[in-house]
Amino acid sequence: MSKTIGFTIIEVLVALAVLLSLIAIGIPSLNNFIVYTRVDNEIFTLHRLLLTARNTALTTNTRVTLCPLNEQKQCKNTWHQELSVFTDTNNNKVYEPLLNEQLVAHKSAIKTGDKLQYGATRIGLTYAATGHLAGWGQNATFSYCPNHHTDKNRGIVVHTSGRAYVSAKNITNNKNIRRTGALIKCR
Repeated sequence: MSKTIGFTIIEVLVALAVLLSLIAIGIPSLNNFIVYTRVDNEIFTLHRLLLTARNTALTTNTRVTLCPLNEQKQCKNTWHQELSVFTDTNNNKVYEPLLNEQLVAHKSAIKTGDKLQYGATRIGLTYAATGHLAGWGQNATFSYCPNHHTDKNRGIVVHTSGRAYVSAKNITNNKNIRRTGALIKCR
């Protein structure tokens, strides 16, 4: 007499039903986790880029600009594209290697559909050799807004002192706010 080992069709169907239920519950949570992770990664990469720009200005005793460059190597208000950090000796927001300006670092473009903004019309951010922002009116907030997930917006506030502060979650509504209490938004 031989004994077969295996599962009955009922056992397989019950196990499959349990598995499908767990997947149905887990998929939305996984999507939220992926968006949070992408936004956090972009914000902290941008924050490191700001620190790199400021530290380079301090250590090289020259102006350093962070901006998106176009084909002519001029800063433009297209913050969703690749960002570059370069020494900007003449403070014209144009990367000019012939004037011995150095490309220090860069960051890849953000995910298509997401938004990254720095102020309303700012084309670049320049640090002076002192580590402060070089020029009036450069302080503003970088706002990162993932497509279709406005509850996950994050930001970095850059002060005239040159310091950059990452936004924090508001305890009452769990949305990111500036230090003033204003929500992080994109236009």
